[in-house]
Amino acid sequence: MTDTTDMTDTTDTTMRRRIVVGTDGSSGAEAAIRWAADEAITRHADLEVVVAWDFVAKWAVGYNPEWPEDAEHLASDAVTLGERSVATALEGRTRPDRLTVHAIQGPAALVLTTHARGADLLVVGSRGRGGFATLLLGSVGNACVHHATCPTVVIPPVMPVG
Repeated sequence: MTDTTDMTDTTDTTMRRRIVVGTDGSSGAEAAIRWAADEAITRHADLEVVVAWDFVAKWAVGYNPEWPEDAEHLASDAVTLGERSVATALEGRTRPDRLTVHAIQGPAALVLTTHARGADLLVVGSRGRGGFATLLLGSVGNACVHHATCPTVVIPPVMPVG
């Protein structure tokens, strides 16, 4: 299931450049969105912000993959998460001419590498919301680096000044 929100609207042309960036709402993902947005502006590329969602993480709170309304609710929540991530990451900054948010059901690494097929670039944060805070590179970033069919950039965490 894919739900898409087009946050800007310009004339579509053939053979557009595409930059795909993944977000899970973490500060690392927001840093990736900022970097990807700057790169999209420089390259005159479309920026596609992707949020992967799945039932597996939601079973404990009662979501059921057999109920279409649950899928619609989770997809809607994922789009909202993506839109909030974009708003926070790009507050006060120039946005690319064309920016879309996609919510796609499935495991994050698979969703990102599949959606990035044919893209000019895939951008991810080095760490997301996973449980192993001591890892320098999270499992999604690691999988994207090894399995994406396009160049992949991993953005390091933003270090506090001082």
